[in-house]
Amino acid sequence: MIGSLKGIIADIQKGNANRVTLLLDVNNVGYELQILPRMRMELPPLGETTQIFTHLQVREDQMVLYGFSSLAERDLFRQLISVSGIGTQLAIALLDTLGLQDLIQAIVGGNTRVLAKTPGVGNKTAERIALELKTKLSEWRSQAGLLSSPSGIAPQIQEEVEMTLLALGYTGAEVMQALQAISQDSSLAKQTNSDEWIRSAIAWLSQGT
Repeated sequence: MIGSLKGIIADIQKGNANRVTLLLDVNNVGYELQILPRMRMELPPLGETTQIFTHLQVREDQMVLYGFSSLAERDLFRQLISVSGIGTQLAIALLDTLGLQDLIQAIVGGNTRVLAKTPGVGNKTAERIALELKTKLSEWRSQAGLLSSPSGIAPQIQEEVEMTLLALGYTGAEVMQALQAISQDSSLAKQTNSDEWIRSAIAWLSQGT
């Protein structure tokens, strides 16, 4: 399994059906990777070095490498294609349309209306994504061993914040530190919307990067 590649950006091409292919030169070997269309704006210029996290799909007739800008994005892609009826192109469309954070928050919050904004995702598909992946993210949260419970946070909000931050790639320790810090905010304690808590937690965590 090829987990990541670090090399020189040799070429970027946009093909049919909004598919974007990155040619990455790794020690004089060119790897073709299908990437999210939005990644074109995030990559360094041609000739510069970058690291891409990858997923290798092996079929009888071909092998396809998919490239992502972060481990969290790559891992969510893998979770998406594990859902019945979700293929690689629909998973890419979901990530490209909504972005990592909004997609995770829509899944955690069961917001099928947001999920259905993606072309090709109907209401039933959105419901299946939210149901199956929220269950998996909940299991992931349990495995992370988040034991302490900060005061001032409703259990449901805490669960949604923890699942979202873990899915974004933060460690269990970082999640608990953020929750302990933001739970001291008296104005935030009045918020019953998990989105506000998530934004505050991410802002707090970003200060330390």
